[in-house]
Amino acid sequence: MVGKAEETPRERYRAQVRAEIKERAWEQIAASGAPGLSLNAIARQMGMSGPALYRYFAGRDELITELVRDAYRSLADVFRAAAASGADLDGLGRALRAWALDDPQRYFLVYGTPVPGYHAPDDVTTTAREIMTVVLDAARPVAGPADTTGLDDHLAEHREWAGDHPADPAALRRALSFWTRLHGVLSLELAGHFTGMGFDPAVLYGAELDRLAHAVR
Repeated sequence: MVGKAEETPRERYRAQVRAEIKERAWEQIAASGAPGLSLNAIARQMGMSGPALYRYFAGRDELITELVRDAYRSLADVFRAAAASGADLDGLGRALRAWALDDPQRYFLVYGTPVPGYHAPDDVTTTAREIMTVVLDAARPVAGPADTTGLDDHLAEHREWAGDHPADPAALRRALSFWTRLHGVLSLELAGHFTGMGFDPAVLYGAELDRLAHAVR
């Protein structure tokens, strides 16, 4: 079996510089949001010229794409590990909140307001779908009220977001409710909208997760 070729010193240096650029980018995003990301500012912080930095990332969009890839890959790995250990929807929901609280800026980059003028490449969508596949795998139907809103029929006709997953409409509804309702609570919590309301968002999230984990209501 042929092993992976050892990195050259030049390749290692390039990887180190790219990693530092991404670290500086996250610092900028934390300070002023993704729309304010500036490669020239990062270059100045690193003591480099603008043209020198552009040898590592061709532009702002390429850098954002790399950060988005890392963020999605991180959550996909968290979900895969949770599923491998037997996590159900409850376990996935708790893993999602822990991942989001660990780095709110990473969360908002992929699940917050889109960056103006930025369009993610197809491979990013593929990783996002991998995350949803884990949710769909865990969203087996449970006893609960029948759908009387027409949502199941709608999801049966429009299931592009689920890819080729064989989940039936009830499971699609359960997965979609899990995804939208938990992200709703998380987004409000991380943005500070519960501050001063006098209750613990963790309790609200846990109650919502408990309802979703047992049945879609």
